[in-house]
Amino acid sequence: MRNVAIVAHVDHGKTTLVDAMLRQTDSFAEHSHLEERAMDSNELEREKGITILAKNTAVSYKGKHATNGPITINVIDTPGHADFGGEVERGLSMVDGVVLLVDASEGPLPQTRFVLRKALEAKLPVILLVNKTDRPDARIDDVVTESQDLLLGLASDLADDVPDLDLDAILDVPVVYASGRNGAASWNRPENGELPDNDDLEPLFEAILKHIPAPSYDDEAPLQAHVTNLDASPFLGRLALLRVFNGTLRKGQTVAWVRAGQESTNVRITELLATRALERYPTESAAAGDIVAVAGFPDITIGDTLADPDDVRPLPAIHVDEPAISMLIGTNTSPLAGKGGKGHKLTGRLVKDRLDRELVGNVSLRVLDAGRPDAWEVQGRGELALAILVEQMRREGYELTVGKPQVVTKQVDGHLQEPFEHLTIDAPEEYLGAVTQLLAARKGVMQGMTNHGTGWVRMEFRVPSRGLIGFRTEFLTVTRGTGIANAISDGYDRWAGPITTRVNGSMVADRSGVVTPFALQNLQQRGTFFVKPTEEVYEGMVVGENSRQDDMDVNVTKEKQLNNIRSSTADELERLTPSRELSLEESLEFARDDECVEVTPTAVRIRKVELDQTARGRAASRLKRQTA
Repeated sequence: MRNVAIVAHVDHGKTTLVDAMLRQTDSFAEHSHLEERAMDSNELEREKGITILAKNTAVSYKGKHATNGPITINVIDTPGHADFGGEVERGLSMVDGVVLLVDASEGPLPQTRFVLRKALEAKLPVILLVNKTDRPDARIDDVVTESQDLLLGLASDLADDVPDLDLDAILDVPVVYASGRNGAASWNRPENGELPDNDDLEPLFEAILKHIPAPSYDDEAPLQAHVTNLDASPFLGRLALLRVFNGTLRKGQTVAWVRAGQESTNVRITELLATRALERYPTESAAAGDIVAVAGFPDITIGDTLADPDDVRPLPAIHVDEPAISMLIGTNTSPLAGKGGKGHKLTGRLVKDRLDRELVGNVSLRVLDAGRPDAWEVQGRGELALAILVEQMRREGYELTVGKPQVVTKQVDGHLQEPFEHLTIDAPEEYLGAVTQLLAARKGVMQGMTNHGTGWVRMEFRVPSRGLIGFRTEFLTVTRGTGIANAISDGYDRWAGPITTRVNGSMVADRSGVVTPFALQNLQQRGTFFVKPTEEVYEGMVVGENSRQDDMDVNVTKEKQLNNIRSSTADELERLTPSRELSLEESLEFARDDECVEVTPTAVRIRKVELDQTARGRAASRLKRQTA
């Protein structure tokens, strides 16, 4: 048996490689249909093209390197986006080695550094897999050198924290060249832009069997199994996914269930399930090293231990990095609440129950009391992780009011500190000045720049997390949609000072009603609209972006007065500029500090926190007097 995690940066081809491993080990019957990116089972994962949840599969390898019969390889597919780092940390606690997958053109990126650091801290052996060698802009030698430099750099950083790190193994990391989409891998380096000289994944399987050790265990130790993930079954209820570290787990067995800060309780395992490909099947027992699912524990959570009732030895809790971004999530308080037709979960109790359920399976999330009965502060790794949670709740029928994302600050030695990010940008050379100017305004400091001679430049910045809220939309605008930006947490540092992220003000509806083409026609010179004719609006709703700095109250419901005088322009075709449709992430980025986002199953609207126009005017006057 081998337990291995496939780790990489987002969009470097992990899930596609797992598809090829499933196909080449005959994990499916000949007549069954295997979808592309089969491990991305979540609807949002398929839409966004990224892995959000860590998942495991098991393949039975019977190839030429399995000399003593079939070998079970448990594969953990981990997310590549930094915001879902908690999933990666959980995945690494289940395995004995990692396959580090690096794009043959992009090379190591921030998330590559993050997952590699975690693997080295856990003293896991590493196999380097250079994927997508057939990309026309591949630079294989450079990428291998950069990956080896990264390994050595991380080893020197960790020398004090992990004194018994095996430097020889790090210097001698095996390198496999592959094209996951074509299901091909080779030990021999192909030319840039060419496929490997072998048409199957045998070299990868050989590397896993040779360099990833089989699970180690103590024959005399009692049962120890660690819960690392959760799932649900319509028939069995909550399932706990766990790795057995010592002893044997059997169906019907009574075990000690150990929870943090609580006395252990004896419970019976009602069902034991093993994994084959994408399916789970009942099994009678699981030995040390096995990754299985158990049923019979309605309240079990990640980090719990199942142990021998006669000799209880709990395993250490899973450590997860601190959250850096927070947002306020509460019930929908707008005049249109409950009128969309599809939203049926409106009360504070339902929202709180849903947030508590999310905490069960998401170890990197926190929910804090905000001092109000209808809103809670939710903290997470990044903006995307929180936006994904809100999107999932929206699809489940919840109506919410979501505040603008804020950073989680802390006081250290009397000084206010905020989280910083290490930002890597790949962009065409001609946008170098525009990108530098954009990040300078957001307190970013350039730490390095590389020109690969392909017309693209790689820039590295250290920038406050605050400066990256709302950054992506502006960045894509200045690079005409060609730039690629990736960020990873870089610890805390002194507060960087005020940051102005949005120059233009908002156009705010000054009354309730239905949007008319006549009103938009007269106002479209003033800015860009987010609403279309026939849409319903209310006082305090943000209907567009002003071309000037200040907010502007507008009447978008004004109707054309009918009279018996013929207009000289009556026969002219009135042309309206198409309105700009904002996604949930774009709405959260756009919102200012005095604005929030109304989220319903049918619509996403930006609104002022204070809807009343007069009250907002008084507050603005008061603020001017205080700062004068």
